[in-house]
Amino acid sequence: MAINCFKPSSLSKLPLPPRIRPLCSASGMETPATGEKSEEANRANPRKIFVAGATGNSGKRIVDQLAARGFAVRAGVRDVERSRNTFSNHQNVQIVRADVTEGSEKLAEAIGDAEAVVCATGFRPSLDLFAPWKVDNFGTVNLVDACRKVGVNRFILISSILVNGAAMGQILNPAYIFLNVFGLTLIAKLQAEKYIRKSGINYTIIRPGGLRNDPPNGNIVMKPEDTLSGGSISRDQVAEVAVEALLCPEASYKVVEIVSGADAPKLSLGEMFGAIRHA
Repeated sequence: MAINCFKPSSLSKLPLPPRIRPLCSASGMETPATGEKSEEANRANPRKIFVAGATGNSGKRIVDQLAARGFAVRAGVRDVERSRNTFSNHQNVQIVRADVTEGSEKLAEAIGDAEAVVCATGFRPSLDLFAPWKVDNFGTVNLVDACRKVGVNRFILISSILVNGAAMGQILNPAYIFLNVFGLTLIAKLQAEKYIRKSGINYTIIRPGGLRNDPPNGNIVMKPEDTLSGGSISRDQVAEVAVEALLCPEASYKVVEIVSGADAPKLSLGEMFGAIRHA
């Protein structure tokens, strides 16, 4: 099925969805290197973001960075009581119950009055071979459908490199084989990506390489979809890219792959998003 594409020059002509207020623009509202002006504007009039998978290794970092940059956050978790102290140091974080496997109606309630959604969910390895499909495929689809119900038109997905490994000729790549051992995880993620891209929602799909819990030790490298077949990146940097995707229009309707490299040049994320063609 054909996927609608958007030329960069046409983005400024698209009508803004009701809940989205841009924090940076081509006119220079954001300082490219630091984003200081946009953060000041956001603190004065905070945008509210819903994060699914908020207590996961990546999700928690995304919530922390959103809160640090002045956003109000609805942190979606499966167990509210167990998560109550997780974000106690942030006054602008509200914990809400959200299980992506329970359908779009309950998720719509969890999203509430947020104006954008970040999906950082991921299945936990278990004996249930359908777990990847329940979370990484059907769960993501439920979240997109919930966005439609409440009028949210901005969606950030944390996916993975090699989701389209078969088409890339990487079917024998050890990482592709390993990740698909657990219920065809990458294929489940790819099907969710396809649903998002056909949904009409304003999306950014972020495909990180191998995820590290340690601090960054290199600069971010960003490439177009179906480019990277290896490499790793700190979860802190993944969170940084996710937050920046909310700030910059250049990230709209794009699929990007990210790793880090010790010898990579340091570029602003706005520059890197701008260099990627629309999907």
